[in-house]
Amino acid sequence: MDGSTQCAAWTAAEWSPRLVDMVDGGPALYDTRVAALWDDDAFYVAFRAEEPYVRARISTRDEPVFRENDVELFIDGGDAYYELEVNALGTLYEVLFVWRDAFTRGGRFDIPSLDVHDPRTLTFAGDDDRTPATFWTGGHPRGPRWAFRGWDLPGLRSAVHVDGTLNDDRDIDRGWSVELALPWHGLEVLADLDRPVPPRAGDRWRMCFGRFQRIISSGREVQPHPAWVLTPHGRYDTHRPEQWSVVEFVA
Repeated sequence: MDGSTQCAAWTAAEWSPRLVDMVDGGPALYDTRVAALWDDDAFYVAFRAEEPYVRARISTRDEPVFRENDVELFIDGGDAYYELEVNALGTLYEVLFVWRDAFTRGGRFDIPSLDVHDPRTLTFAGDDDRTPATFWTGGHPRGPRWAFRGWDLPGLRSAVHVDGTLNDDRDIDRGWSVELALPWHGLEVLADLDRPVPPRAGDRWRMCFGRFQRIISSGREVQPHPAWVLTPHGRYDTHRPEQWSVVEFVA
């Protein structure tokens, strides 16, 4: 695994259409496409991201790389979901979210690796705008969730390839690509009776494939950062599993 998508497996894979604006589904500034494969061992995802000036500065693992430019993968598990982000340096940002109404004493998520007393664990209410009525709980009907920032997916492998020169604006780059391998045994925390791992042919999971882009225009940073996804959400909030793309596992 080297981050390049020119190998036989990715060349033969079916690639997605161009990602679109997360809110209104309009065309994205840069072309971004994704492909996914699977076998009995792991789930594999690749991104191809067009970018004329490939930049990445954040190099510390689990720092919020979405403050710069990144590609993102979210996987829904019903009562929990997984977030993985990668920048062009290959820096990883991982969080496992568990809805607070599903986190019960003695329940399936009450395990040592998910410690609510860990100082890295926070509560999270989503990215949507707050109103007085939703100040604490956020706008999602399920309310807030535990964000286990210290959890890492066991066995995760990743690689990045830059087609150009990273952090050097003296030339025009073609872009960058990412390869991910997520072992099924690492995703068991998302499994339940209706969602076994490895999945069965015909099973459907919800996932979000996205990209955030930091853009400077006239000396000012565009806010909010442009966000592009495979399936638009209708709002500027990636943390809406019910709006994510439906992925069917085909034999």
